[in-house]
Amino acid sequence: MARRQARETALKSLFQVDIGKVPVEAAFENVVKEFEVEEGARKFARELVFGTVDHLKPIDEIIRRVAVDWNLERMANVDRNILRLALYEIYYRSDVPNAVAVNEAVEMAKIYSTEESGKFVNGILGKVVGNPEAYSQH
Repeated sequence: MARRQARETALKSLFQVDIGKVPVEAAFENVVKEFEVEEGARKFARELVFGTVDHLKPIDEIIRRVAVDWNLERMANVDRNILRLALYEIYYRSDVPNAVAVNEAVEMAKIYSTEESGKFVNGILGKVVGNPEAYSQH
């Protein structure tokens, strides 16, 4: 459960950075404090937030390549940040199986966005997981 809480903490932090233009450290600290994030979830959440922000440019490029008919900037804010977080896990975290990253992203989309968002996120991430080299510039 700590990893689920860590992902939700990361999503909320990334949302503040993206939409509120809050500095990443302040956003993370705001979320940890406001939602009383357990100590066990904080370390992984911090790694997710800072890792995603550090790799934002290549992650956004991947989203643009996969979501051909969707403009990244016009995508639902929550969906965009869920995709960013999941793609960070898929491409940069060897300790997270791709299936787990996808499943967690879909679940968060259903909770924080809409049922359709769950399908959208699943479709985008499914394409990436099916052929990760095709979308990456690694």
